[in-house]
Amino acid sequence: MTATQSTIERKLTTILAADAAGYSSAMDADEVGTLEALRAAREVFSKFITRHNGRIANTAGDGLIAEFPSVVEAVQCAIEVQRELGDNGHGGSLRFRIGIHLGDVIVDGDDLLGEGVNLAARLQTMADPGGVLVSQQVYDQVHSKLTVGFEYLGERRPKNFSEDVSVYCVSFADDKHKGFFGRNAKEPRHPADKQTPKRPERPQSVAADTGNVTDIEALREKVIRHAKILGAVWIGLLAINLATSGIFWAQWPGIAMLVLIGLEAAPHFSSSRYGAYLARFAVIVGALVLINLLTWTGTLWVVWPAGALIVAEVIRRISAKRS
Repeated sequence: MTATQSTIERKLTTILAADAAGYSSAMDADEVGTLEALRAAREVFSKFITRHNGRIANTAGDGLIAEFPSVVEAVQCAIEVQRELGDNGHGGSLRFRIGIHLGDVIVDGDDLLGEGVNLAARLQTMADPGGVLVSQQVYDQVHSKLTVGFEYLGERRPKNFSEDVSVYCVSFADDKHKGFFGRNAKEPRHPADKQTPKRPERPQSVAADTGNVTDIEALREKVIRHAKILGAVWIGLLAINLATSGIFWAQWPGIAMLVLIGLEAAPHFSSSRYGAYLARFAVIVGALVLINLLTWTGTLWVVWPAGALIVAEVIRRISAKRS
């Protein structure tokens, strides 16, 4: 053993990794407001981490790494943080993902390094905004000690890991948080139950920069699959058009199919409801512009339906604020 190896300090500890979902998009939309929300959220994290005898080992950008001597205290801290941020809005528009793992780490001053920290961070990236994911090691220690349930999500392969790991989603004990974490906490689930794992539903809008690579790739594959199906259908219609008619009409179902694909994909690349509306608006207006050009008679009539959509959205937002 070399001198360098002998001076490396290791320990077994519980690591909590947290990160704000859609942080980059939020900063682009409102830097000052997002920074204030991040500061408020950090105060919430700091308060509960201290309360549960943990410490913050590292902060970088919108994320943090904390450690706890107790696994139970770490999970309880994560639940209380999510409740505080969700109920009282201390995080503003920001919603945080949290991952927790019990593992061996390398101590470097105040920092923690190693595979144990990396796995907690990977669990965090796989969590839903507002959610908490834990490893098998954490589940084994806490599932009978807390008044919460656990949804078994199955075996997952974290990025840059060579083996699959068992992943569990923490669920709250009250119905108010049931939507955030999937299922009734009074019914804990374990692989031995032999029930089909069911992943909690994700919100409709998911920012592309959240770091959840698995979800982005799944979305891309879904859109490509649907595009291929609709493309094959359109080729068939084009063949029928060319074989049976002297009038070219196949462009119209083609435009309709492009709109369907665009409406399916566009909302998923924004972390806000307003951004999702803008994405749909761009798809619809783009289709109208294309129709306008294909039927050009010297009049740019697309401005009228586009203007009507803008006016309708303004009226809707005003009515929503008044109510």
